[in-house]
Amino acid sequence: MKRPYILFLIAIISVTALSAQEVNKFDETGKRHGVWKKYYPNSKQLRYEGEFNHGKEIGTFKFYCEECGDKPTTTKDFKANSDIANVKYYTIKGKVVSEGQMKGKDRIGEWVYFQKNSNNIMSKEVYVAGEMDGIQTTYYPNGKITEEITYTKGIKQGENNYYSPEGVLLKKLIYHNDQLHGPAEYYDANGNVTIKGYYKNGKKHGLWQYFKDGKVELEETYPKPQKRG
Repeated sequence: MKRPYILFLIAIISVTALSAQEVNKFDETGKRHGVWKKYYPNSKQLRYEGEFNHGKEIGTFKFYCEECGDKPTTTKDFKANSDIANVKYYTIKGKVVSEGQMKGKDRIGEWVYFQKNSNNIMSKEVYVAGEMDGIQTTYYPNGKITEEITYTKGIKQGENNYYSPEGVLLKKLIYHNDQLHGPAEYYDANGNVTIKGYYKNGKKHGLWQYFKDGKVELEETYPKPQKRG
Protein backbone atom coordinates (compact mmCIF):
# COMPACT_ATOMS: atom_id res chain seq x y z
CA MET A 1 0.00 0.00 0.00
CA LYS A 2 2.89 2.31 0.73
CA ARG A 3 4.55 1.89 -2.66
CA PRO A 4 1.73 3.48 -4.74
CA TYR A 5 1.54 6.35 -2.25
CA ILE A 6 5.31 6.94 -2.49
CA LEU A 7 5.15 6.84 -6.28
CA PHE A 8 2.32 9.36 -6.18
CA LEU A 9 4.37 11.72 -4.00
CA ILE A 10 7.35 11.36 -6.33
CA ALA A 11 5.15 12.20 -9.29
CA ILE A 12 3.77 15.32 -7.55
CA ILE A 13 7.26 16.48 -6.59
CA SER A 14 8.52 15.90 -10.12
CA VAL A 15 5.67 17.89 -11.66
CA THR A 16 6.20 20.72 -9.17
CA ALA A 17 9.93 20.80 -9.87
CA LEU A 18 9.30 20.72 -13.60
CA SER A 19 6.81 23.59 -13.30
CA ALA A 20 9.30 25.60 -11.25
CA GLN A 21 11.95 25.03 -13.90
CA GLU A 22 9.63 26.47 -16.55
CA VAL A 23 9.55 29.92 -14.90
CA ASN A 24 11.72 32.72 -16.34
CA LYS A 25 13.17 30.65 -19.19
CA PHE A 26 14.48 31.58 -22.62
CA ASP A 27 14.08 29.72 -25.90
CA GLU A 28 17.00 28.64 -28.07
CA THR A 29 17.23 32.10 -29.66
CA GLY A 30 17.41 33.91 -26.31
CA LYS A 31 13.81 35.11 -26.27
CA ARG A 32 11.66 34.85 -23.16
CA HIS A 33 9.40 31.80 -23.34
CA GLY A 34 6.83 30.37 -20.97
CA VAL A 35 5.73 31.74 -17.61
CA TRP A 36 7.68 34.70 -16.24
CA LYS A 37 7.54 36.19 -12.77
CA LYS A 38 9.57 39.11 -11.47
CA TYR A 39 9.79 40.34 -7.89
CA TYR A 40 10.80 43.62 -6.31
CA PRO A 41 14.39 43.60 -4.98
CA ASN A 42 14.75 41.88 -1.63
CA SER A 43 11.03 41.24 -1.51
CA LYS A 44 8.45 38.50 -2.03
CA GLN A 45 6.15 41.06 -3.68
CA LEU A 46 5.52 40.31 -7.35
CA ARG A 47 6.32 43.10 -9.79
CA TYR A 48 4.71 41.34 -12.76
CA GLU A 49 3.66 37.91 -13.96
CA GLY A 50 2.64 36.64 -17.39
CA GLU A 51 3.49 34.29 -20.22
CA PHE A 52 5.65 34.68 -23.31
CA ASN A 53 5.58 32.72 -26.54
CA HIS A 54 9.06 33.03 -28.01
CA GLY A 55 9.41 36.65 -26.89
CA LYS A 56 5.81 37.69 -27.52
CA GLU A 57 3.39 38.43 -24.66
CA ILE A 58 0.32 36.20 -24.66
CA GLY A 59 -2.70 35.94 -22.39
CA THR A 60 -2.99 38.13 -19.32
CA PHE A 61 -0.11 40.02 -17.70
CA LYS A 62 -0.48 41.45 -14.19
CA PHE A 63 1.61 44.28 -12.77
CA TYR A 64 1.86 45.12 -9.08
CA CYS A 65 3.05 47.98 -6.89
CA GLU A 66 5.34 47.34 -3.92
CA GLU A 67 2.40 47.46 -1.47
CA CYS A 68 -0.17 45.74 -3.68
CA GLY A 69 -0.21 42.24 -2.24
CA ASP A 70 -2.23 40.07 -4.62
CA LYS A 71 -4.14 43.00 -6.22
CA PRO A 72 -2.56 44.23 -9.50
CA THR A 73 -2.52 47.92 -10.41
CA THR A 74 -2.44 47.09 -14.13
CA THR A 75 -3.60 44.19 -16.27
CA LYS A 76 -2.85 43.66 -19.95
CA ASP A 77 -4.88 41.05 -21.80
CA PHE A 78 -3.19 40.36 -25.12
CA LYS A 79 -5.34 39.42 -28.09
CA ALA A 80 -4.50 36.21 -29.93
CA ASN A 81 -2.13 36.69 -32.88
CA SER A 82 -1.96 40.43 -32.21
CA ASP A 83 0.27 42.95 -30.46
CA ILE A 84 -2.80 44.82 -29.19
CA ALA A 85 -3.74 44.45 -25.52
CA ASN A 86 -6.85 45.35 -23.54
CA VAL A 87 -5.52 47.31 -20.58
CA LYS A 88 -7.00 48.20 -17.19
CA TYR A 89 -5.57 50.35 -14.40
CA TYR A 90 -6.71 49.84 -10.79
CA THR A 91 -6.44 51.51 -7.41
CA ILE A 92 -4.55 49.62 -4.70
CA LYS A 93 -7.97 48.48 -3.44
CA GLY A 94 -8.86 46.94 -6.79
CA LYS A 95 -11.24 49.58 -8.24
CA VAL A 96 -10.90 50.18 -11.99
CA VAL A 97 -9.48 53.65 -12.71
CA SER A 98 -9.33 53.52 -16.50
CA GLU A 99 -9.41 51.09 -19.40
CA GLY A 100 -8.61 50.98 -23.09
CA GLN A 101 -6.25 49.41 -25.61
CA MET A 102 -2.52 49.66 -26.21
CA LYS A 103 -0.33 48.70 -29.12
CA GLY A 104 3.15 48.28 -27.72
CA LYS A 105 3.62 51.28 -25.42
CA ASP A 106 1.11 53.46 -27.30
CA ARG A 107 -2.49 54.00 -26.34
CA ILE A 108 -4.94 53.54 -29.20
CA GLY A 109 -8.67 53.95 -29.69
CA GLU A 110 -11.06 55.06 -26.97
CA TRP A 111 -9.95 55.21 -23.34
CA VAL A 112 -12.46 55.49 -20.51
CA TYR A 113 -11.77 56.93 -17.04
CA PHE A 114 -14.09 56.38 -14.07
CA GLN A 115 -15.28 58.59 -11.23
CA LYS A 116 -13.37 58.22 -7.96
CA ASN A 117 -16.34 57.22 -5.82
CA SER A 118 -18.45 55.33 -8.35
CA ASN A 119 -18.31 53.30 -11.54
CA ASN A 120 -19.76 56.18 -13.56
CA ILE A 121 -17.64 57.50 -16.42
CA MET A 122 -15.52 60.57 -15.63
CA SER A 123 -14.03 61.11 -19.09
CA LYS A 124 -13.43 59.60 -22.50
CA GLU A 125 -10.42 60.16 -24.75
CA VAL A 126 -9.46 58.97 -28.23
CA TYR A 127 -5.86 58.05 -29.08
CA VAL A 128 -3.98 57.46 -32.32
CA ALA A 129 -0.44 56.07 -31.99
CA GLY A 130 -0.14 57.23 -28.39
CA GLU A 131 -1.44 60.77 -28.92
CA MET A 132 -4.89 62.16 -28.20
CA ASP A 133 -6.68 62.66 -31.49
CA GLY A 134 -10.39 63.39 -31.39
CA ILE A 135 -12.87 64.73 -28.84
CA GLN A 136 -12.06 64.45 -25.14
CA THR A 137 -15.32 64.40 -23.19
CA THR A 138 -15.52 64.98 -19.42
CA TYR A 139 -18.60 64.20 -17.33
CA TYR A 140 -20.17 65.36 -14.08
CA PRO A 141 -20.84 62.62 -11.50
CA ASN A 142 -24.50 62.70 -12.63
CA GLY A 143 -23.47 61.68 -16.15
CA LYS A 144 -24.01 65.09 -17.79
CA ILE A 145 -21.23 66.41 -20.01
CA THR A 146 -18.89 68.94 -18.36
CA GLU A 147 -16.54 69.68 -21.23
CA GLU A 148 -15.78 68.73 -24.82
CA ILE A 149 -12.44 69.59 -26.33
CA THR A 150 -10.94 68.57 -29.66
CA TYR A 151 -7.38 67.28 -30.00
CA THR A 152 -5.26 66.65 -33.09
CA LYS A 153 -1.99 64.75 -32.68
CA GLY A 154 -1.82 65.54 -28.97
CA ILE A 155 -2.59 69.26 -29.09
CA LYS A 156 -5.79 71.23 -28.63
CA GLN A 157 -7.14 72.02 -32.05
CA GLY A 158 -10.75 73.04 -32.64
CA GLU A 159 -13.87 73.52 -30.52
CA ASN A 160 -13.87 73.59 -26.72
CA ASN A 161 -17.28 73.67 -25.02
CA TYR A 162 -18.19 73.83 -21.33
CA TYR A 163 -21.60 72.93 -19.89
CA SER A 164 -23.47 73.36 -16.62
CA PRO A 165 -24.66 70.32 -14.62
CA GLU A 166 -28.06 70.93 -16.23
CA GLY A 167 -26.58 70.69 -19.73
CA VAL A 168 -26.58 74.42 -20.56
CA LEU A 169 -23.66 75.65 -22.70
CA LEU A 170 -21.56 78.07 -20.62
CA LYS A 171 -18.47 78.63 -22.79
CA LYS A 172 -17.76 78.18 -26.47
CA LEU A 173 -14.10 78.54 -27.38
CA ILE A 174 -11.72 77.66 -30.21
CA TYR A 175 -8.14 76.37 -29.96
CA HIS A 176 -5.41 76.45 -32.58
CA ASN A 177 -1.99 74.91 -31.97
CA ASP A 178 -2.77 74.48 -28.25
CA GLN A 179 -3.72 78.14 -27.75
CA LEU A 180 -7.05 79.97 -27.59
CA HIS A 181 -7.48 81.40 -31.06
CA GLY A 182 -10.79 82.43 -32.59
CA PRO A 183 -14.28 83.59 -31.54
CA ALA A 184 -15.22 83.18 -27.88
CA GLU A 185 -18.65 83.31 -26.25
CA TYR A 186 -19.66 82.99 -22.59
CA TYR A 187 -23.19 82.34 -21.35
CA ASP A 188 -25.17 82.46 -18.11
CA ALA A 189 -27.07 79.54 -16.57
CA ASN A 190 -30.06 80.31 -18.81
CA GLY A 191 -28.03 80.23 -22.02
CA ASN A 192 -27.92 84.00 -22.56
CA VAL A 193 -24.72 85.56 -23.94
CA THR A 194 -22.79 87.45 -21.26
CA ILE A 195 -19.43 87.98 -22.99
CA LYS A 196 -18.41 87.88 -26.62
CA GLY A 197 -14.94 88.43 -28.06
CA TYR A 198 -11.96 86.99 -29.90
CA TYR A 199 -8.68 85.33 -28.90
CA LYS A 200 -5.47 85.54 -30.89
CA ASN A 201 -2.54 83.30 -29.95
CA GLY A 202 -3.88 82.82 -26.43
CA LYS A 203 -4.69 86.47 -25.70
CA LYS A 204 -7.78 88.64 -25.99
CA HIS A 205 -7.74 90.52 -29.27
CA GLY A 206 -9.96 93.13 -30.87
CA LEU A 207 -13.44 94.08 -29.63
CA TRP A 208 -14.85 92.41 -26.51
CA GLN A 209 -18.45 93.00 -25.52
CA TYR A 210 -20.07 92.45 -22.12
CA PHE A 211 -23.83 91.99 -21.94
CA LYS A 212 -26.53 92.48 -19.30
CA ASP A 213 -30.16 91.57 -19.91
CA GLY A 214 -29.35 91.02 -23.58
CA LYS A 215 -27.83 94.48 -24.09
CA VAL A 216 -24.23 95.60 -24.41
CA GLU A 217 -23.14 97.07 -21.08
CA LEU A 218 -19.41 97.46 -21.76
CA GLU A 219 -17.02 97.28 -24.69
CA GLU A 220 -13.25 96.91 -24.56
CA THR A 221 -10.59 96.66 -27.24
CA TYR A 222 -7.45 94.54 -26.92
CA PRO A 223 -4.56 94.89 -26.71
CA LYS A 224 -5.13 97.94 -24.56
CA PRO A 225 -2.87 100.93 -25.24
CA GLN A 226 -0.07 101.25 -22.74
CA LYS A 227 -0.28 104.18 -20.36
CA ARG A 228 2.50 106.69 -20.66
CA GLY A 229 4.02 107.99 -17.45
